[in-house]
Amino acid sequence: MDLHKLSLSKQLEGLKKGDFTSTELTSHYLNRISELDGQLNSFITVTEDQALSQAKAADDRYKTNNNFSLDGLPIAHKDIFCTKGVLTTCGSKMLSNFEAPYSSTVYEKLDKNGMVMLGKTNMDEFAMGSSNETSYFGPVKNPWNIEYVPGGSSGGSASCVSAELAPIATATDTGGSIRQPASLCGLTGIKPTYGRVSRYGMIAFASSLDQGGVIAKSAEDAALILEAMSGHDPKDSTSLKLDQPNLTKDLNNPIKGMKIGLPKEFFEKEMAPYVMKSIEEAIEVYKSLGAEIVEISLGNINLSLPIYYIIAPAECSANLSRYDGVRYGYRCEDPKDIEDLFMRTREEGFGAEVKRRILIGTYALSAGYYDAFYLKAQKCRQLVANDFSEAFKSVDVILSPTTPGTSFKSGEKTNDPVEMYLQDIFTIPANLAGLPGLSIPCGEHNGLPLGMQLVGNSLEEGKLLQFAHSFQSNTDWHMKMPNI
Repeated sequence: MDLHKLSLSKQLEGLKKGDFTSTELTSHYLNRISELDGQLNSFITVTEDQALSQAKAADDRYKTNNNFSLDGLPIAHKDIFCTKGVLTTCGSKMLSNFEAPYSSTVYEKLDKNGMVMLGKTNMDEFAMGSSNETSYFGPVKNPWNIEYVPGGSSGGSASCVSAELAPIATATDTGGSIRQPASLCGLTGIKPTYGRVSRYGMIAFASSLDQGGVIAKSAEDAALILEAMSGHDPKDSTSLKLDQPNLTKDLNNPIKGMKIGLPKEFFEKEMAPYVMKSIEEAIEVYKSLGAEIVEISLGNINLSLPIYYIIAPAECSANLSRYDGVRYGYRCEDPKDIEDLFMRTREEGFGAEVKRRILIGTYALSAGYYDAFYLKAQKCRQLVANDFSEAFKSVDVILSPTTPGTSFKSGEKTNDPVEMYLQDIFTIPANLAGLPGLSIPCGEHNGLPLGMQLVGNSLEEGKLLQFAHSFQSNTDWHMKMPNI
């Protein structure tokens, strides 16, 4: 039996019926990782012994009918989530030897539900990148064509799920780092409302933008795991004081009579004809399901990129100041004095993209420039959020492409940071407004998948997943997998 072809819910059903054990399921994925990941580089660490131990424990619980809600299901974790006793590197030389003394809330919640950790996935260094080419552990490849990038920063999570080396993976999204790789790898990726998922133990890039989520093969699978990850965490001051949501209950409800907004500012941008064609075909599917299409305006949306590339580097500059070679992580050899220790540790420990963003952020926060850049960017950020609030008075979800095109070749954009940053043009606004967003496959071009983005109102992940599931129940784009 090709266990990796089963959806999460079918795998869970099989475990409960005793069709196969968690040990068999876990071993199946570990074998696929061993056979196939050499050409993808999607994992930094494979936790084989721990996985088999967790699987055996799950099997024992099934024997006594004392099992947890997600018992025995394998999962891969982005290497930004701290895992006690296991390397948590954030894709950086700075943390290449760091074993976390505690686990993130996301890991603990899934662990308590019985999930089995296959390993930690590769990522752009400190989650800074749109192609997964900035990792200290080497670039990640796209399973659809290994000459192409998988997207970033959660490229390892997307690559391993797309290649079916794991049925699902955790990921994080600061400006599109879940949705963009999901789009480029033909997957479903959801970033929930800011504060829905705890950031405790999730290594910070830009604290007001970072949010954990999942990359999966379908909206149904994503709903199952995101639900278990969500809920208030007193250890995270930004965690919303809300109970765990039920994200699966409305999945099969019809969307007839519901309204989809098309922001004219997005559709006025120059877009590849194949992107427009796929989006138009997706809109027709929604029309056939009874959804109403409404043109809307997000008047300040074009400010999103410059706002983001002031706020995110500024917060990055502050957050990454803790990496100084004193307490943990990389330390330079034989420092002459404390100044030399700080300077050489940071010079040697950080990659080029991280240094670029630290420098930009430090400049934006410096005396004489704070008001002109950072403060102004925060005020403009509120304008973007206000536009979304106004739009959601008349529509249920907002639809757009996820990315300007399909994946691009490795190395194609590495020498042009601005061109790389433009890959997130459709995804960044949702982060600035703290809104939930997801990407689902909706087409392909030259053998590479293409994604469609849906953005919802605050705390309406259930509605987003309902729209995604409706589309996937009437199309088969999400069922197409690469031949690897």
